Amino acid sequence: MRAVRVHQPGEASALVLDDLPMPVPGPGEARVKLTYAGLNFIDVYHRTGLYPLPLPAILGSEGAGTVDAVGAGVTDVRVGERVAFALHRGTYAEYAVVPTWKLLPVPDGVSDAQAAALLLQGLTAHALALSTVPLKSGNTCLVHAASGGVGLLLTQIARRQGARVLATVGSAEKAALARNAGADEVMLYRDVDFETEVQRLTAGAGVDVVYDAVGRDTFAKGLNVLRPRGTMVLYGAASGPVEPLDPQVLNQKGSLFLTRPTLGHYVATPEELRERAADLFAWLADGTLHLRIDRTFPLAQAAEAHRYIEARGTKGKVLLQVP
Repeated sequence: MRAVRVHQPGEASALVLDDLPMPVPGPGEARVKLTYAGLNFIDVYHRTGLYPLPLPAILGSEGAGTVDAVGAGVTDVRVGERVAFALHRGTYAEYAVVPTWKLLPVPDGVSDAQAAALLLQGLTAHALALSTVPLKSGNTCLVHAASGGVGLLLTQIARRQGARVLATVGSAEKAALARNAGADEVMLYRDVDFETEVQRLTAGAGVDVVYDAVGRDTFAKGLNVLRPRGTMVLYGAASGPVEPLDPQVLNQKGSLFLTRPTLGHYVATPEELRERAADLFAWLADGTLHLRIDRTFPLAQAAEAHRYIEARGTKGKVLLQVP
């Protein structure tokens, strides 16, 4: 099979299309013939070595396709079934072997592309808005990078929970996307100082939650816009890791809370994974959750896809299509 691997950490050119032996599923596993793989910024961290992996490594942590073989004793999935999965590395490839408890049946009416685009970022948004800080009516949250894959879904789910959403984006085109997703106020961070604007929009009260996937460029000012006992949810670092923080700063700025969630801890059991995925598929089916696929690249153009997401120009989900 063909797969995109990293042999040494580096720039996007470090992604190499290799020919590998066909993987064989073992007990409790199934082999999925992939049709789409989702790109996420963690793939960049893996490629550059910020999050080190044993090398060589196949990148990608979510995908969709059809089960084409099962291991010994497997009865919970069947050959020919359409499935999707997340949080299992190795999806920049024609085939992936996956523990069956991670495989989610794709409902009729949901395409493979939609399933591959929804899961990892949708599960992240679901966990952030319903578990990390359970939003409710009367809350106000600040969502950075609101026009990205997680940002658009997080904005919609936050509004579904009844929260007021303040959003930051990088262009007028992205602002329109954030507004269409339900953001109450949208700030162009290149044109205005979001700290000043948030204080104005909240009459100095600050927000209950900051959802920050940007990191270094936004983190310090984000702490300044939280209300007393508000929560900073740092779930990414697209602009680079944040500077070290003296915990005393949290006291000085209002007894703030700081958390650095990772999705694996929010889908740690099959039951929790399926509950979150069931919500997402149901909301997609009833039209209350809208999914935007920005661009789709062929598997062989994975390096170009990485350059695209690193340029921070994404306007929704980016996919790799597997031939």
